Amino acid sequence: MTRAVDADAGWSEWPAPAKLNLFLHVVGRRADGYHLLQTVFQLLDRGDAVRLRLRRDGAIRRVDPLPGVAAEQDLAVRAARALQAASGTRLGADIAIDKRIPLGGGLGGGSSDAASTLVGLDALWGCGFGAERLAALGLGLGADVPVFVHGRSAWAEGVGERLTPLDLPPAWYVVVAPGVTVPTAALFQAPELTRDAARLTIPLFLSGAATANVFEPIVRERHAAVASALDWLAGHGSARLSGTGGCVFVAMESREAAEAVVRECPQGMRAWVAQGVAESPLLQARRGWDAQVA
Repeated sequence: MTRAVDADAGWSEWPAPAKLNLFLHVVGRRADGYHLLQTVFQLLDRGDAVRLRLRRDGAIRRVDPLPGVAAEQDLAVRAARALQAASGTRLGADIAIDKRIPLGGGLGGGSSDAASTLVGLDALWGCGFGAERLAALGLGLGADVPVFVHGRSAWAEGVGERLTPLDLPPAWYVVVAPGVTVPTAALFQAPELTRDAARLTIPLFLSGAATANVFEPIVRERHAAVASALDWLAGHGSARLSGTGGCVFVAMESREAAEAVVRECPQGMRAWVAQGVAESPLLQARRGWDAQVA
């Protein structure tokens, strides 16, 4: 849930949850070269936290910039500027992010931060854009941003922007970060990538049809630490790569079972427990904000 605005500091806090790709198929390419995907986004109860503070001078400022990341490349800053331009507001914002989602881990950290910035500033600035317009803005920043804006676990097609909400069964996951940052662009350019996977339907997926992450064999080959994490986690269930990696995960029957696996995590890796949710903490936070100001 979002914290109420701190009356002393003027900050509000907006959850930026992580996601898992329960599978990821590439089923073709568009004429412009973009890959066509099928995937299921499972939103999690854990992630980053985006803190926002209103500015009256129109400036957009990241108060804790990521080392080596220029403001022009920072997705949260770009999201704020995109909403500022689209809405015509003269207001600005300070942005601070408590980063918990590993960079380059395939968990959607940057996209989720951007989505939470859009949703939070839409509330703070009083833009009244709503989810559809914010998602359209977010798509210009990254294909994963819309699912975080809408805040529901979903079946996705196209480049990842055509979303159908899914009521997935409750699940607990062990998520493992092997300490590797995997560059997404290089994987999409890999000559060995399978780009003609058979198309699935939602009923086929829900009935248990075979699925995979087509990037997993490429990441295994190129990143030994990810291969080691997958091999270890496979001893506890059907281990998978999320997105384009390098984090991996396995579904467990209960929180207790997941916590037991985490306690066995090998040295050099980091593991944690996360719960899959149908509705994201960000969506709940926005609903709470709207109720406060109504």
